[in-house]
Amino acid sequence: MRKLGLGTLRRIVLLIFFALFVAITLRWISLERWRWTLTHAEEIETASPSPTAAPSAAATRPPTISGKFDVSRLFNGITLRSEVETTSGAAASEERVDPMSYAIDLKLRARVPTPNRTVDELGKVSPDLGKLLPGLAAMVKPESVSPLFAQLYETKVRELRENLSRLDLLLSRHNFYDCQTVLALRHPETKRRALLFQADMDVDADGSDGDRVPAGNGVSPTFKPFTSFRWGKKSNRPNPYLPGIEDRLRRVELEQRTATPERKRDLKNAATELRDEISAMKKYSYLIGTYDPFIVVPASFTKGSDAAHVGDYAVVIAGSTIYLAMVGDVGPNDRVGEASLRIAKEVNGLSNPNNRPISELKATYIVFNGTADSSWGSLDLEKLQARCEALVKEIGGASVPLHHWVNTVPPLPTPTPTPTPSPTPSISPTPSASPSPTPMFSETPSPTSPPLIHPTFAFPTPSPSATF
Repeated sequence: MRKLGLGTLRRIVLLIFFALFVAITLRWISLERWRWTLTHAEEIETASPSPTAAPSAAATRPPTISGKFDVSRLFNGITLRSEVETTSGAAASEERVDPMSYAIDLKLRARVPTPNRTVDELGKVSPDLGKLLPGLAAMVKPESVSPLFAQLYETKVRELRENLSRLDLLLSRHNFYDCQTVLALRHPETKRRALLFQADMDVDADGSDGDRVPAGNGVSPTFKPFTSFRWGKKSNRPNPYLPGIEDRLRRVELEQRTATPERKRDLKNAATELRDEISAMKKYSYLIGTYDPFIVVPASFTKGSDAAHVGDYAVVIAGSTIYLAMVGDVGPNDRVGEASLRIAKEVNGLSNPNNRPISELKATYIVFNGTADSSWGSLDLEKLQARCEALVKEIGGASVPLHHWVNTVPPLPTPTPTPTPSPTPSISPTPSASPSPTPMFSETPSPTSPPLIHPTFAFPTPSPSATF
C-alpha cells in the first residue's frame, strides 16, 4: 500500500480541524438562537396587556411553559403521574445551555370509549328510557351505531394532539367523555328516522330577539346574542345588544388610528366581524335561551346521512320526563350535550349559565331528522307540542304525557299615551265658578284603559311622576 505524503496528511488534518470548527460554530449559533427565543417569550408574557376592546388573533406559536402555570389546575380531571429522573452530566455551564439537559417528556394516554349498542346498555345510564319510549326496543340494534360517534372521538383525539403543548387548552376529562353513544334509528313500520345520543347537559343562554324582548338578559361570560336558528325581523324594535356591539366597533375604529401595523391587522379583522354582527342583528331575530326550549348539536353532527339540522324537532329525556325541543343552535365539533336555559331550569331549578343541570351522561336527546319547517319564525309552543307528539307516535309512542311548555316571554310594555292639551278657555266678563280640579290619575279604571303590565326584570314599571 502506497504511503501518504507529509503534505497530504497536513491537508487531511486541516480539513478535519475546519469541519470541527464549523460544527462547533453552528452548535453555538443554534444554542444562542434558542436562548434568545426563550428570553423573548418570557418578555412577551410579562409585558402589560393590550386593550381588550376587540378580540385579538390567536397566537402563532405556543408560549413557553413557565412557573406561572398551576399544573394541578391545568391537569384538572386528568390523572397526572410525575417522576423525576436524573443522570450524571457535564459541567453546569455546559448543561445550562443544552436544551435537552432539563426536559419533560409529555405523553397523554386516553382510552377511547365504546358506544352503547342495545336498549339494555342505554338503560344503564337512563333506567326509565325503555319504559318511557317502548318503541325503542324495535329500533335500537348493534348495527345502529352512527359513524358520527367515531368522528366525534377522532376530532377529540386530533385536538388533544394539536394542543398537547398548550396544557391549558387540553380537553378536561369531563369534556372528553361527554358522549355515551350516537345511534341512527329507523322505525321498522313507520320508517321514521331519528338520531339518538346520550350525553350530559350543559347550558346555552345565547340568543336575542328585540321583537319579543327589547331588553337584554345575557348573564353568561360567554353569552352571544346569536343562535343558528334565525328569521327576518318583524318590527322596527332594535336588538337590545346592538348598542353594545356598536360601541365596541367605535372603540376598535378609534384604536386603529394609533395602532402598530401588526395590531392594525388584528383590529381590521375584528372590525369586519363586528360590522357583520351589527348587520345581522339589524336584519334577523334569534331564539332566546331563557325562554325558548331548544338543544345544541355539534357542527360535526350536521353533516352526513345521519345528520341533524337546525330546525329539526327533537325530544329530551331527563329522568322520567320527556321534554319537547328543537335544534336551535350549532356548537363546537368536540362537545356534545347542551340545552337552552329554559330546558335546563325545568330539569333542575338551580341551573344557570354556569351551573349545568345534569353532569353525568344521563340525558338522552332524540332528533327527528329532516323535520325542519321550510320557513322559520319565533318558536310556536303549541305547534311544537303537536308536531313532537305526532313524531313520538311514529317511533312507537310514549308511556307518559309529553311535557307541556308555557310561554314565559314577558308582555311588551304598553306605550304611554300622549296627553291631549285642553283648549284655552276664553275670558268671560261675567265671573264664573272656579272649575274643580281634575285628578291626574283616574281613580276608576276606564273600560278602554290599557292592560296592566306587571313589573319584571326586563320591563320594570316606572313610577308615575307629576307633570307641570
